[in-house]
Amino acid sequence: MEDQEILRLFNARKEAAIRESRRKFGPLIRSLALRLLGSREDAEETENDTYMKVWTAVPPAQPLPLAPYFSAVCRRTALDRLRARTREKRGAGAYEESLSELAESIPGKDDGRAFADSIALQNALNDFLSALTPEARLIFLRRYWWFCSVAEIARSRGTTEGAVKMSLSRTRAKLKAFLKEEQLYETD
Repeated sequence: MEDQEILRLFNARKEAAIRESRRKFGPLIRSLALRLLGSREDAEETENDTYMKVWTAVPPAQPLPLAPYFSAVCRRTALDRLRARTREKRGAGAYEESLSELAESIPGKDDGRAFADSIALQNALNDFLSALTPEARLIFLRRYWWFCSVAEIARSRGTTEGAVKMSLSRTRAKLKAFLKEEQLYETD
């Protein structure tokens, strides 16, 4: 079913909207939630929460295309769940590992959470990403937006883990230099 048809179902408050969304976007949402949370139970709850949040947002929201919208809602929901789960005890999942890799390339002295949520850096980051080669951009986004492991990225790109690690290292260095040039990187 096309996105516009699903959106019409949401606007008409038809339960079929959830059923069709689950059919079309379920694998995408589940894989993202599972990568972030590492638990099938948490991923299933996040998937259900995602459908509920979209249900309450549409209308008035009219997001097209729907895949990026569902992905963003799922990502925020999963990160909220992860933060709540790790508030007292830090976990060592893909989220934490990815943020620790980025910590050297980003402004401030925090562990990366402020960067991930910062509106002030959004435009600069978009400019940076648009200047990358398509391959470097894809690898960077798969690691730091979708939180894929280096092994997953290497498999999907038909390359070695070493090549992926090198690409990520070079891109993080470029990001750090870019943010310094834009005067968005705080030094000690």
